[in-house]
Amino acid sequence: MKKLIYSILKEKHSEKDIKEILLAHSEVKFVSLVGIDLSGNDTDERIPIQIFLDDISGFANGAIQTDGSSVVLPGIATLNNAKLDMMADVDCNWYIDYNYENIDPETELPIGTLKIPCTLLHDHIPVDSRSILKRSVKTFKTTVLNLFKENPSSLSSFDFEYKDIEKLSLTSATELEFWVKTPNDKADIEELSTSQVLKEQYWSKTKGNVRTALEQTLLLMEEYGFEPEMGHKEVGGVKAKIGESGSLTHIMEQLEIDWKFSDAVQCADNEMFIRNLVKETFRLNGLDVNFLAKPVHDVAGSGEHTHVGLAVKLKNGKRVNIFNSANNHFLSTLGYASAMGILKNYEVINPFVSATNDSLKRLKVGFEAPICIVTSLGHSVDVPSRNRSILLALIRDLDNPLATRFELRAPCPHTNTYLALSTLYMGMLDGIVYAIKNNKSEDDLLKELSKKPGDDADYLEKDRAYRSEEDVFEFYTEKQRADYFGKAPKTVFENIRALDEYPKKLEILKADGVFTTSIINSFRMATISRWVTEINNRLLNNYSQEIRKFKMIHSAEKALDLDLANWQKVSDLRQSLMKDTYSKTSLFSKIKEASNNENYEELSTLQIQLDEQIQELRLYYSNYEKNLLDI
Repeated sequence: MKKLIYSILKEKHSEKDIKEILLAHSEVKFVSLVGIDLSGNDTDERIPIQIFLDDISGFANGAIQTDGSSVVLPGIATLNNAKLDMMADVDCNWYIDYNYENIDPETELPIGTLKIPCTLLHDHIPVDSRSILKRSVKTFKTTVLNLFKENPSSLSSFDFEYKDIEKLSLTSATELEFWVKTPNDKADIEELSTSQVLKEQYWSKTKGNVRTALEQTLLLMEEYGFEPEMGHKEVGGVKAKIGESGSLTHIMEQLEIDWKFSDAVQCADNEMFIRNLVKETFRLNGLDVNFLAKPVHDVAGSGEHTHVGLAVKLKNGKRVNIFNSANNHFLSTLGYASAMGILKNYEVINPFVSATNDSLKRLKVGFEAPICIVTSLGHSVDVPSRNRSILLALIRDLDNPLATRFELRAPCPHTNTYLALSTLYMGMLDGIVYAIKNNKSEDDLLKELSKKPGDDADYLEKDRAYRSEEDVFEFYTEKQRADYFGKAPKTVFENIRALDEYPKKLEILKADGVFTTSIINSFRMATISRWVTEINNRLLNNYSQEIRKFKMIHSAEKALDLDLANWQKVSDLRQSLMKDTYSKTSLFSKIKEASNNENYEELSTLQIQLDEQIQELRLYYSNYEKNLLDI
């Protein structure tokens, strides 16, 4: 496949270069403009390449249009004003998506589609997720550089001055976790959970078509220039079986792929393309890939830890990570301030990070997924923290100063990375503005970040704590966690409601028009609509199928009193969940009624009750089944 071209780098986006490249690669038959809506969905269409070649400048200026009903922009692209212009983005890399199942008879190469990220314009205003991230990055850079210029002392701990800076760099990266399985195989939850506890899969050897698909994916990533760093097994999974033909069957395991950081927008673009690359490569090897955050109950979910860093490139060519301190501190003033900004404002960041039922299912006690707004710095400056129980991790490599960064551990594979990064940068910026304008030192900020609940603070909230070097799941009670670090939302509604409950914090997202009121309202409408639809059309249907499988399996003549009592618990709960009578309404029907009445407060409460009772039912049935000798 060496004849194929995999990317057109942003340095090659002149009309002359584009034409030369594409005319030399006739296997590229189509072009597709990729716009990202507020739910993180990407558009995909097939436009014959000749149309693009005939009017490259037109594509760059919004010559292509789409119907707003095809993307998630409620309240913006309405039925009476639905037209969206799609404007190609020339300031990023373009990738070619190959269809290896459709071979061009002339070239004998797979047919390719040039994927071009684009801006979605409504009434000439950018409204897509990529545009929000671009505005966030621009606002961050402009504001911080102006602060440096106006406050020279803010750079006093570094060996350069404002006049030495060529540019400010926001670097980002994500880690992609996913489940792989043989099509139609069902999970044995107890077997998966046992394997997880015994750590039988984590970092173990990949085999068969899983190994082949993983290796092919990493090799393709190299061809595209993504610079993969590692692919390995994660904690979830069970040992596959060998079929009659000698191939592996009943595959069920969790993998992770990591690649090199890049600038913020390119990072999100890369992740979007790599997810599709992974899915297609594994599919060609006869495997299903699942990017759900919590596809299997009681087993580790899939995260997508998101990394953010901050550096300057100096005019002499030197690159400096300005999260690092030269004063024997965990972080510089800018590093402490960035962490404080994220943590203080996380209530309005979280709705954009965890926006689905699935994402919140993963954030549970006991699965190394964060539920508290808290960070860890380390027990000493000389020993970097490895606390996996916190939300915002400080990553430091004492031998590599450029590696210092923050890792947000809450995102999942379906998090809209464009919006998550946008909110993180606006949170960081709020903390940096506070620190520089108030001339805060590293000692000042470390003290405030390490405060106890009730301690006075100039920026952070008085009744909260924000740092813990302990395992927050083991060291604190549930009440202490909620009191010290805030109560974690249990439903999408509880999470999205924060946009109303914290109006002052919400204003930080609106600085310089990064997020507008109309975009926030549109995101809110889309999130609530998806939440309600998922509950009624997916969650209840899935639970119905599961409940119907919990059938009586004992025989009357062999059942003991305990068996009858165990079954009665199962039967009563099944009836309460699903079965209506003239005198009693089931929980399912109450949920449907709350949905129809748009009583979201009640729906949220009922969803929590539903999840708790389903867990009870699973336990009851497991106890009932295990006590039977004959089934």
